[in-house]
Amino acid sequence: MADRVDGYAAAIFELASAEGELSRVEREFGAIARTIDSSTELRDALIDPRLPAERKQAIVDDLVGGRASQLTVNLVSFMVNQGRATELGSVATRLADRAARKGGVDVAEIRSAVPLDDAIVQRLAAALGRAVGRTVEVRTIVDPSVMGGVVARVGDTVIDGSVKSRLQSLRAAMKN
Repeated sequence: MADRVDGYAAAIFELASAEGELSRVEREFGAIARTIDSSTELRDALIDPRLPAERKQAIVDDLVGGRASQLTVNLVSFMVNQGRATELGSVATRLADRAARKGGVDVAEIRSAVPLDDAIVQRLAAALGRAVGRTVEVRTIVDPSVMGGVVARVGDTVIDGSVKSRLQSLRAAMKN
């Protein structure tokens, strides 16, 4: 699946770059993907094989409501019609990574149980930048399963300072 996700991200990156809309498409595609990922009902409708393509297109059109470029809408619709609605989030992440690397910046994804204020995000960005030796752009994701603390990912590097992982480590230590 990773190869397919990378393939879609690469194709979208090249197409959006050729159209001179990379920044806009990357931003809009990510927002749409997050919206779909956050709604089980919406995601289920878009992956339902019994639902005709026209109805899925109407759902995408209603969701976007003219707030995204036609290129972004067409790309999202293409993926949905290919039965890839569940991969939109992964493709959006890979697209953002490619766009950031093009600008000489790595994308750091920070998951936390609660929204982080700007001052904390800036401190985390600086610390992660020092840790990986490159400039990083931080994207925050609220993920209640983290329970507390943060999980940061920059490329293949994961720094897990979450309460969830600490509890799992404690459980494992107590079993031994």
